[in-house]
Parts: sequence; structure tokens; C-alpha cells
Amino acid sequence: MKAGTEDQRLIRGIGLREGISLNVIEMIGIGPFITIPLIIHAAGGPQAMLGWIFGALLAMCDGMVWAELGAALPRAGGSYQYLKEIYGPRSAGRWLSFLYVWQLMMSSPLSAASGCVGVAQYAGFIFPSLQKVVAAHAFTWRFGSSSSASLAITITHGTLVAVLACVLAIALAYRRVDVVGRISTWLLAGVFGAIAWVIWAGVAHFDPARAFDFPPGAFHFGHAFFLGMGSAMLIATYDYWGYYNICYLGAEVRDPGRTIPRAILYAILIVATIYIVMNVSILGVVPWLELDQAAASESRFFVVSTMMQRIYGTHAGQIVAVLIIWTAFASIFSVLLGVSRIPYAAALDGNFFQIFGKLNPRGNFPSTALLCLGALTCVLCIFRLADLVAALVVIRIMMQFVLQAIGVVIFRRRQPMRERPFRMWLYPLPALLALGGFVYILISRVNFERELMLATVLILVGTAAYLIRARKREEWPFASGPAH
Repeated sequence: MKAGTEDQRLIRGIGLREGISLNVIEMIGIGPFITIPLIIHAAGGPQAMLGWIFGALLAMCDGMVWAELGAALPRAGGSYQYLKEIYGPRSAGRWLSFLYVWQLMMSSPLSAASGCVGVAQYAGFIFPSLQKVVAAHAFTWRFGSSSSASLAITITHGTLVAVLACVLAIALAYRRVDVVGRISTWLLAGVFGAIAWVIWAGVAHFDPARAFDFPPGAFHFGHAFFLGMGSAMLIATYDYWGYYNICYLGAEVRDPGRTIPRAILYAILIVATIYIVMNVSILGVVPWLELDQAAASESRFFVVSTMMQRIYGTHAGQIVAVLIIWTAFASIFSVLLGVSRIPYAAALDGNFFQIFGKLNPRGNFPSTALLCLGALTCVLCIFRLADLVAALVVIRIMMQFVLQAIGVVIFRRRQPMRERPFRMWLYPLPALLALGGFVYILISRVNFERELMLATVLILVGTAAYLIRARKREEWPFASGPAH
């Protein structure tokens, strides 16, 4: 189905305000409230704030990749359309776009599930009985004499809360996109309320000596520094992701050539400012050594509530926990809403299962894709948050972000006359910096092999599925005619 027909079926009901809201509420999920101890532990001190700053610069560079592609190709599906167009809709682009949707069926539920698990963790601060473990098991695989990989499954009473959060997000997203846009604006108000209170509390009780209590050798640029910064940036990258959510809804955006780039870049600036100020203010109240110790225990999930409880009392800790649950839930809603458009776009192209190409007859939205991704998210709620985050980031980098950073340069060379309402500033420097940053995150971490192995297996299985399907349908590389 051609893009024009697709646009006629979907409703262009998203403006700049709704676009910024959808991006911001996906970016500010549970991550910044629970990952600060992990970043401090990875970097070994307050110098971990460099991870947030470098993460913001990486997000801005990659955001310009998305902005240029999104403005030039404002279609449902975002990256699916970009990869197909860049690498050739009848050649390698068909394989890469199929592979992208294939990984999406795993990575997007991973993203939503991380928010669901975060909801359950902060609910456990209010109701400690939810933290009780019902069942747990760890799987370990050994590769040779020195390499191994493990995966832990944990079911608590809070797992039911995580699943219910996903079900509620699906119910809210199961309606017309213009109504969904208004819901996102209300959710954003709650998100900003939580952030504003935390920042105000931190600034009012800020101690510079505590915030900038750097350990000896904190800025010794040796192997340990760069290894720790790689781990810190992986976590920061997870916390910043979501600035591209509007690109998935490209066919439902009003004036996309202007709205999409602005929504992306404004969202990054807003969230980067919030993250840096919030985390520095937390460091000014809670000593970094305490945060470092919390990284190895369950208390890392409640750092913000613990801080507010220490300042204002028990009830304040519980109230901010509710606000953080609201924030995490908003990101779940935004993730499921945006990514449900991608299998839909691929199905219309005949490049994915046809069932995902159906629209809800009342609201004109891809209900089958939404329900399927929601069901997978519910299943993934049994895994640990750290495993969900690491797997998500590595899979997305290898199978989406690297291909787009390279692809935006290829796209300019192959289609120089294409109308581009937004052109990347300082081209091609941002794309090259984004590519270098993502490669650095992939390899500059301790035990990075596990996630790389998972992504590699996913690529191989997806490629095999594509080749079997392509052979039956006589598509690239088995097509009899010339590829274009």
C-alpha cells in the first residue's frame, strides 16, 4: 500500500504540543529515579555526571539523524520506513526493514516491561509485602572455559502490579490518536509535578561539598575510567531514549516537516536539563558513597523516595513514590502507543504478518499490534530490570541506531534532490559522533558479550526467517527481476 493511501486511513491529529508530550513522557520513565546509584557505581563517584552530559550530547547528535529522516519521510512506522527507503525497498532495504520489525517485537516489550517493573518496585516502597519473592530461578550458559552468560527470572507479589500497569496502559492507548494526544498531555503534567518536587527538595537542601566530593583519581583518564564511563553511558542512553517516539506516528502528525524535528530537539533539551539538575541535586543531599552501596541492593529502587522521606518525613516518601509510579506508567503508555504503528506499516507493505495491518474500525488505530506488543510486555515483567535495560539498549543500537546513523549519509548521496524540510546541522558530524558513541557503548563495558550474543542470535534467526519467506515469495535476494 502506498504512503498516500496509508495517510488517508490514519488521522493527522498530533501537533507540536502533543508531539513533545509523547516524546518527553517516554523519555522520563522510571529510569532517572532508579538508575543514579547504578551510574555512580559504574563510574566510581560523582564524576558519573559526565555520563549524563555525554548521554545528552549523544542524544542530540542522534536526534538530528531522526529529525532529518522523520521530516523527509513522515510515515507510520518510523525506522521501518527509513531503513527500507535508504537501503532500497526492493533490495537490502527489504531485509533490513523486516529485521528491524523482527527485533522490535522483542525490544519494544523490553522497554515497556522495564517501566512496568519500575512501577512494581516503587509500589513495593508503599506496600513492602509486594517485594516478597514467590519464585526465582537463574539460567547460566557457559561458552568455553572462561565465558558465561546468565539470566534471572523473579516473580514477586509486585509482578501482578507490573502486569496490571501494562493492561491499563493498553486500555488507555486503545482509542483514536487525537484522544490519545490529550491523554499524553495530562500524563505529562503529573510527570513534571514529580520532577519539580524532587528538584526543589534537592536544591533547597543542597550541599556543594557533598555533591562534588570526588574520590582520589576520579579524573585519571585510564582504562578503568573509560570502562566505567561506558557502563554509565549505557544506562544514561536508556534514560534518554524516547525522543524519537513521534517518528513512529509520522502519518498522524500535522505539518510533519516542522513538527517532527521540533518535537525531537525540544524534548531532548527539556529532558537533558531536567536530568542533570535533578541528579546533581540528589547528590547534594545523599552522599555518593551511600548511593554506591545502594547499587548492589534493592534499596537502589527507592533512592528518591528515601531522600524525600529523609527531608520531609514518611508521608512525603510515599507521595513521591506515587508520583514516580505515575511517571513510569506514562512512559509505558507512550512506548506501546508509538511502536504499535511499526508492525502495522510493515504489514501494509507485505513485509510482515498480515494480521498486524488491520485497523480498529471505530478509532482507525492498529489494535492488533497494540494488543500483541502488550501481551509480550506482560510476559517480560518476570525478568530483572537490569537485564531488561542492557538487552534493550544493545539490541536497539545494533539493529536500528547504527544503521540509521550510517543510513542518513547514504540517503543524502542516493537521493540528493529529495525534499528535506529539516537538514542536520554541521552535517555529517552529528551522524558520525552518534555512530562513534553507540559503538563505544557496545564494547566499553564489563561483560558486554552477553547482550552482544543475544542481539547476534536475534539477527541470525530473523535473517533466516526472512530468507525462508523471501524464497517463497521470490523477493530479494531471490527475485528474478532487477533490484532497485
